[in-house]
Amino acid sequence: MRFAHIDGDHLTLLNVYHAFKQNHEDPQWCYDNFINYRSLKSADNVRQQLSRIMDRFNLRRTSTDFTSRDYYINIRKALIAGFFMQVAHLERTGHYLTIKDNQVVQLHPSTCLDHKPEWVIYNEFVLTTKNYIRTVTDIKPEWLVKIATQYYDLDNFPQCEAKRQLELILAKLESKQYQEGF
Repeated sequence: MRFAHIDGDHLTLLNVYHAFKQNHEDPQWCYDNFINYRSLKSADNVRQQLSRIMDRFNLRRTSTDFTSRDYYINIRKALIAGFFMQVAHLERTGHYLTIKDNQVVQLHPSTCLDHKPEWVIYNEFVLTTKNYIRTVTDIKPEWLVKIATQYYDLDNFPQCEAKRQLELILAKLESKQYQEGF
């Protein structure tokens, strides 16, 4: 678990990519670390394409400094902006329930997480003999209601433990905003 990040798989993959670049994209380094060289080259190619697109449209590229406390937090918030529909909540019974469609799921055994976060985003829903979510990262529920406001309009939510948690968070956020306004 050399590259593992405590907050989850997305950040672990980012750590692998950073290490790949720091080792000058060396195929032998990939072999020695049991990492697929072609997959990392493909990821690098996608990154370069995105950079060129941003340049073509004169979009400013901004990043949080790698040494900043907010570096991984900002990445997790960016992931929410893209994966806000792929969220699962840990229920009191010990299993996860996907948001809105209430599918019972478990963390895939390949995850680097050594704990069960209360809220996670995921890339894939994998159906085998059990329902799994794969490539998962720990998130904060207040980020969901701030970043994906329309999707997390609780009037359109099924009754579940996650809805009750989000209602409490919204009430707390609204009372803070109310207090700050006066």
